[in-house]
Amino acid sequence: MSVKEEFENLMEKLKVERDELNLQMHLASMEAKEEFQKAEKKWVHIRAEAADIADDTKETSEEFIAKTKIVGEELKEAYLRITQRLSK
Repeated sequence: MSVKEEFENLMEKLKVERDELNLQMHLASMEAKEEFQKAEKKWVHIRAEAADIADDTKETSEEFIAKTKIVGEELKEAYLRITQRLSK
């Protein structure tokens, strides 16, 4: 699997998790809502970077992709924490 394919899979998983959490947010505690708002900032950032990575006309370095994947992993962890808070 190429780095771009791996990153695209990560983006799709994050989108699904984000969509599910967004549906549950109306029942969430204030703490979960605040964490979700912080995660939303990362979501906007990573979507912009993902668009650059997916654009074959733009040159993207392995370092740029790796850094973006780190942000994706941080976002994934934030979604997991929020999900755990919502299930209490």
